[in-house]
Amino acid sequence: MTNLSAILGDNWLPPADKTLASPEVQFIDAIVHAGLNAPRDLVLDGKIHRFASDEDKRKKPGWYVGFEEPIPVLVFGCWKAGFTNQKRAETGIKYTPADEMKLLSHIAAAKKLRDAELERKHELAVETVELIWPNCTPASPDHPYLKRKGISTHGARVTGDGRLVVPLFSEEGELSSLQYIDGDGNKLYHTGGVTGARFWLIGELKQTLYIAEGFATAATIHEVTNEAVCVAYSANNLSNVTRIMRAKYGATQNIVIVADNDMSGVGLNEATKASAKHGARVVMPPAIGDANDYAQAGNDLLMLLNPPSDDWLISADDFSAKPAPVSWLVKHWIPEMSLIMVHGPSGGGKTFAVLDWVMHMAGSLPTWAGNKVKPSSVVYLAGEGHQGLRGRVAAWKHKHQASKLNMWLSKSGCDLNTPEGYQKVADQIRALPTNPSIIVVDTLHRFLFGDENSAQDAKTMLDACAALMREFNCSVLLVHHTGVSDEAQHRARGSSAWRGALDIEISIVAARDGQPIEIVQRKQKDAELSDSLYARITPIVIPGWFDEDGEPVKSAVLELVDAPIKATAADNKLMEHRKMFENAWFDSGAEDVKNEPYVSRSAMKEYLEKQNISKTNAQKMLNPSESSRFMGKLINANILKSTEHGWVVSDKLMAQSMLVMRGSRG
Repeated sequence: MTNLSAILGDNWLPPADKTLASPEVQFIDAIVHAGLNAPRDLVLDGKIHRFASDEDKRKKPGWYVGFEEPIPVLVFGCWKAGFTNQKRAETGIKYTPADEMKLLSHIAAAKKLRDAELERKHELAVETVELIWPNCTPASPDHPYLKRKGISTHGARVTGDGRLVVPLFSEEGELSSLQYIDGDGNKLYHTGGVTGARFWLIGELKQTLYIAEGFATAATIHEVTNEAVCVAYSANNLSNVTRIMRAKYGATQNIVIVADNDMSGVGLNEATKASAKHGARVVMPPAIGDANDYAQAGNDLLMLLNPPSDDWLISADDFSAKPAPVSWLVKHWIPEMSLIMVHGPSGGGKTFAVLDWVMHMAGSLPTWAGNKVKPSSVVYLAGEGHQGLRGRVAAWKHKHQASKLNMWLSKSGCDLNTPEGYQKVADQIRALPTNPSIIVVDTLHRFLFGDENSAQDAKTMLDACAALMREFNCSVLLVHHTGVSDEAQHRARGSSAWRGALDIEISIVAARDGQPIEIVQRKQKDAELSDSLYARITPIVIPGWFDEDGEPVKSAVLELVDAPIKATAADNKLMEHRKMFENAWFDSGAEDVKNEPYVSRSAMKEYLEKQNISKTNAQKMLNPSESSRFMGKLINANILKSTEHGWVVSDKLMAQSMLVMRGSRG
């Protein structure tokens, strides 16, 4: 046997065996590490046990369920802190797959016990508060809290120990919990009661429904307005309560959320979210505090809640007395505060066109196609093609020597017409240094939950766009696809509701037969239609960008060009020949030789055979001396040139266009 001491030295000692603490000790350490006070002993019997998880020994919001075999595991948490954790003990034993499956079933069982216990707590709380509330006495106006706040009782009651008590009802009208308020304003909910989406309505609904955070605030508002006020009890509950009130009283009900002006900004933030999602006006005192503080300081709360009319209705004479010209982001093309759609076929250049517009704004370039551009902040919601988009932005910046863009791009798409998706977008935009002047949604399909052919789904998306426009005082530009058939190329795919809602509709007609891209205005709500413009997609080498093989990375940009000259019959024939060569190139694998598209003679023959052209006719078509035929006509027009085994495109514009199309197809 080898003597390791002789090899490693006299001071070498074998590593000590790792000593593992017992599962119970490991579990207690895990509870403490989670920030809870641990129980003295643990019982690992698969049943739920409660313990005092904080300094208040009277209550036991902590809980655990433990299993000893086959794999020791503890699932624990705290209802007060609102979390659940689990800890698998280290034993040094290698367990079988069956043991691992048993572990998973134990964890699931523990969580089921937790949920059942929580439901039992809720039910017990309901039973208890249903006994407490009827037996409380009506509050006196002399109660210390009411006197300090300067409010009446409004149905509040008093417990036997003198605390004020107010109720929390569910949407169905069931009593779920109680809030206890002592003379100093300290508030506690009844243990185990549900508070989320719970509320209390003070007063009868007449014209306006107000929603406030606390009882004193709600009571103050009711006293100055004599209108119904809903107590939401917390800022985080405003959205839930607004949703319930909107559903209960309908879309036309005037709802005003009165936010607390707290140092953290939580009150205003939560009120704004509720307003954006469910439609409501938001009011907040200008100074730190709530509406009760504002009124007690001697301010006119009624004026704050109901400011003077903003002359929303105006006489026709006054309305027409002064001109109100359209305000433009890109004059004649992209107006302010408008809903715009740009549509075109896949790979037709619509994203290139939209990027060119918005980066002119974000880069503070003075004009686009001779039209004045307003420097603006841009939010670009990109739902696909982020790698290609990154290159297009870099290529545009290089082409236009733009060092900085006032522009923000999303890393992924989301369902913008859902509450969660809208909230995600709105929260991210609210966090920006300045509000955007335009929000681009590229593409509509990537941000729409539902069917673009459905008028109902289209309405939810249009409502989301209107909410963004309203909140951020900006335009929204939707990028969308056209249909597949030729007759559908002039209109957006899907429901007719899209077009009806638009202020501006623009078609991107893809380049074909050597002709440039056409940018066409289909609808201009408040101005005359502009003349069509034309453009090509030009390849750009991005300085400093290299691929994994060390070769320069290319992208492309949109460049405006002159309107094409109307083609003659001969030109049309040449266009047909160009298109045939282009199709043969794609069919044969889209090869190039030194950035010139290349088709071998054998590949061209194979393509012509696929088109049911006889070998005799194919031979004539490929004979360069036949100047009126396919290959001879293209060579004589300096579009192609012969090589040893085939042909390459010598016309630079056509070559660039084909290479860009290859990139977009890839």
